Amino acid sequence: MSSIAIGADDAALELKNLIKQFLQEKNIDVSDYSNDAQAEKPLYPDIAWTLANAIREGKHERGILICGTGIGMAIVANKVPGIRAAQCHDTYSAERARKSNNAQVMTLGARVIGPELARSIVNSWLNSEFEGGGSSEKVDKISYYEQSVCAK
Repeated sequence: MSSIAIGADDAALELKNLIKQFLQEKNIDVSDYSNDAQAEKPLYPDIAWTLANAIREGKHERGILICGTGIGMAIVANKVPGIRAAQCHDTYSAERARKSNNAQVMTLGARVIGPELARSIVNSWLNSEFEGGGSSEKVDKISYYEQSVCAK
């Protein structure tokens, strides 16, 4: 894994810093799009939109977004064409987000999970790759629907 983008709003800065350190200890390059990493204080939709677009543009392989619940960040990231963001609160959903859905973005809720679980979830997501197979047709169908809406 060469590059991961991370972004958090003010509700999730503590968990973001813990995960950022965890990634850096694994020698992963981390680019921070968080509220505390910028001169201005953007809202979570701004952070999620900017990070998801950076992934779409190929600046990073994957991204992790963190807010209070992970819900808002997932909603916004999924508005960016070509991005598949999955809210993950356990290791199984993190693994399946990658293996079945080829999600490039994972969202976490700082008010929902604790630090140790967060590390385990991130680790499961990092160690999982898209399996293709029967899931390829489903991911392709998601892209088809997305393109049909974006083309209008």
